[in-house]
Amino acid sequence: MSPSADTSAAPLALYDDWSADGLAECLGLPGVALFDSVTSTLDVAHTLAARGAADGTLVLASAQTAGRGRFGRTWTSEPGAGVWLTLIERPRDAAALEVLSVRVGIALAPVLDSFSDSPVQLKWPNDLYVGNRKLGGVLVEARWRDGALDWIAIGVGINVRRPPGEADAAWLRDGTSRIEVLRDVMPQLRASAARVGPLHSAERSAFAARDLGAGRQCIEPAVGRVLGIDDRGALLVETSTGLIQARTGSLVFKEER
Repeated sequence: MSPSADTSAAPLALYDDWSADGLAECLGLPGVALFDSVTSTLDVAHTLAARGAADGTLVLASAQTAGRGRFGRTWTSEPGAGVWLTLIERPRDAAALEVLSVRVGIALAPVLDSFSDSPVQLKWPNDLYVGNRKLGGVLVEARWRDGALDWIAIGVGINVRRPPGEADAAWLRDGTSRIEVLRDVMPQLRASAARVGPLHSAERSAFAARDLGAGRQCIEPAVGRVLGIDDRGALLVETSTGLIQARTGSLVFKEER
């Protein structure tokens, strides 16, 4: 796989002793691009997708200097401390994009349980938690051409080791291998991207079983009590004036302010 045109992206020969070709074969992917340090794996993925990279192409970096979350928030991506990836896909159902970040979280949580001493929980719309600490996040970005979906980039960050200086972060069990995490995570990412339509009842039930917000008081995206999500991935909040369905914004609990 060709390196990115981004001059801040430093190519990497081996990722935990695995070559790009070896990882592609191990993970059943058409290609893997490895980097020592990038601004964000999302940036590199968009460059590669614009050049025609195949569906299922994976971008992996040891570190990110400007890893990002929703609304321009930054994500600490220390060298070797986690799995920092972006997957390129070209799904056939553009309408499923509105639930994809939630769908990916639902799919990833149970596989990450096997690497955690406590169950992985979900915080709407795109965060993975262990206890009250953030383990990881999902960010989906789409690119369109002439009104049609051209490709999507599914960015995922997972703390494998304790991030230095991050008191509110969670991480996986000591000794966890990044390669083992990738082996379990990749099939779930690809399957999530291929699914069509809104969230199915089984997915909503799976979210409810891990919902960090259920029953808690929140102040954003509205003031009220969290009831769960609907089939379009909207957050349901019971307010003093009735039920609202929040499709944008972040969930902030009352005690967090």
